[in-house]
Amino acid sequence: MNEATRIVSEEAGKLRILRPEQRDAYVRDGFLVIEGLVDTSWLKRLRAVTEEFVEKSRLVEASNAVFDLEPTHNETTPRLRRLNSPADQHETYWEFVSRSVLVDLVEDLLGPNIKYHHGKLNFKAPRGGEEVKWHQDIQFWPHTNYSPLTIGVFLEDVDAEMGNVGFVPGSHEGPLFDQYAGEAWMGCLSHADVERADVATAVFPQGPAGSVTVHNCRTIHGSAPNHSGRERPLLLQTYSAADAFTYTDIVRRSLHGDVLIRGEAARWARHDPRPCQIGPSKPRTIFEVQQRGD
Repeated sequence: MNEATRIVSEEAGKLRILRPEQRDAYVRDGFLVIEGLVDTSWLKRLRAVTEEFVEKSRLVEASNAVFDLEPTHNETTPRLRRLNSPADQHETYWEFVSRSVLVDLVEDLLGPNIKYHHGKLNFKAPRGGEEVKWHQDIQFWPHTNYSPLTIGVFLEDVDAEMGNVGFVPGSHEGPLFDQYAGEAWMGCLSHADVERADVATAVFPQGPAGSVTVHNCRTIHGSAPNHSGRERPLLLQTYSAADAFTYTDIVRRSLHGDVLIRGEAARWARHDPRPCQIGPSKPRTIFEVQQRGD
């Protein structure tokens, strides 16, 4: 069994959503893109509740447990970086991540026993929404194995100027990079490691609203600022196989963190023999970490 195959459960059986070649592509590349998976009915509901939170943010002057705001955010021109834990903030988000077509997609990749780990909604405001530096996810929320994956949902059409996320093909089979600089948690690859990581090969998916990306927790990815005049809201939700257990307690404050959403709970933890770096347990967003360090 090669390294990539370990990220997909051996229990995964008959496919619900994917074609065999799509599942093979995820195993090979560490990411997958599916256009138009989320239907217009869901998009309408998600956009409506998202707009409710944008309106609420107008009265918020500084980042808090719910909102991560850009420095120039104000009541007249709201500029959000992130809505934290959307599934905890509104039942519509929770219904979507726990009972929609996304769960069938996860089953195709991880098998019938699935846990929801956490989620966020990154806004990428127009004309300068902040970059996300090249990084790997699993060091932020380490697990006993590398089954965790994240599904990103385009709530609006995404084109090349909008700072869409880029994924480095096959990087999930490579090393986990040190995302500390000395004692400081940086949450990104060092300049030297970026050069080693072959980011020039990164693929930056575009597509209509309702398209989704799926990437493995080891896959190197990042995004540029949004140079367009339109916001690029990206709803992200992370799932794992039920036999993946966390080393830190980041999601224990969440109503839904590490909740079993399909299948049976695991009685045995599955341990990948490859080591996993442990990031700090203090909950800070990637924007806070990458812009200021620890």
